[in-house]
Amino acid sequence: MNKHAIRLLPLAAAALLAACGTTQTDSTSRKPPSPVTAKPTASIPVLPAAGSGRGAYYQDDGPGANPPAGLLDTPDAEVRNDPLAPYSNRPYVVFGKTYKPIPLGSDFKQRGPGTWYGKKFHGQRTSSGEIYDMYKMTAAHPTLPIPSYARVTNIANGKSVVVRINDRGPFHSTRVIDVSYTAALKLGLLVNGTSQLEVVHLPPAEIERMIAARKDGGSAPETASAPAPQSMPKAAPMLASSSGDEAKPILLGGSGAPGFYLQLGSYAREDGADGLRKRLEASDAGLKLDMEQAGKFYRLFAGPYASREDALAAGKALPSSLKLKPIVIER
Repeated sequence: MNKHAIRLLPLAAAALLAACGTTQTDSTSRKPPSPVTAKPTASIPVLPAAGSGRGAYYQDDGPGANPPAGLLDTPDAEVRNDPLAPYSNRPYVVFGKTYKPIPLGSDFKQRGPGTWYGKKFHGQRTSSGEIYDMYKMTAAHPTLPIPSYARVTNIANGKSVVVRINDRGPFHSTRVIDVSYTAALKLGLLVNGTSQLEVVHLPPAEIERMIAARKDGGSAPETASAPAPQSMPKAAPMLASSSGDEAKPILLGGSGAPGFYLQLGSYAREDGADGLRKRLEASDAGLKLDMEQAGKFYRLFAGPYASREDALAAGKALPSSLKLKPIVIER
């Protein structure tokens, strides 16, 4: 689905009339004027207009007539830990297919063709209740939580952006995500229209780290990826021996060891996380716990574990009386 830049004939005609009104001494040197190409801003490709019948857009979708200046400098979506929209995360049916949105913080990564959407939906209400703005860094996804955030990478060129998921779609069996016009511009998929993309859901713990980095004046980390193992200390065994003889220290501020962790709870007050820690100690669950502060929140983790399966098994082994719903994160 290639989209080629076209010449705008009305502007070319205007340029031709202007050329006819000038005086030239050598008629043999007179050349037909070059067609004028509309370029709202430098380096932004000129695409067939919406509704022109060209460009392979969905129905009458397409680019806006006058994109704002400086779109290539648009920053990634400003992440926040917003509450989920109350009616946007329930199972739903489109074209006879049932979609079940995943829980916030779930481990989610997928690859597949991604597209963009623009003028046809610009100014309309999204599934989150927000108004769609094609010039912001947003995206539509069938099952990611609303609202949440995802890192989208164009596999062909390595370009990557963070977008806010605030809408549902695309409802096409071969497409994984629809990004906004500006996100598509920054990913380099405007002209082609479709590219192979990787979509990674950013969990709340990663969002908190990005918020903290922003407040500190630094750049937010790309993802919660683990450092190279050789540069980090080896992770100690996580579970106590069956005899219960091994004491498990509580680490404040983060152990820094790479691996998979169970996030057991997140609290606005330190005593909330500390209270959960004490309950877990009293339950004799045999966990190595790590309490960390990220921005205004105090989070309690268990780990690290060598694999995601080990972390999930430890989560299932937690006493049901604690009523915990741990999520797995990777560092």
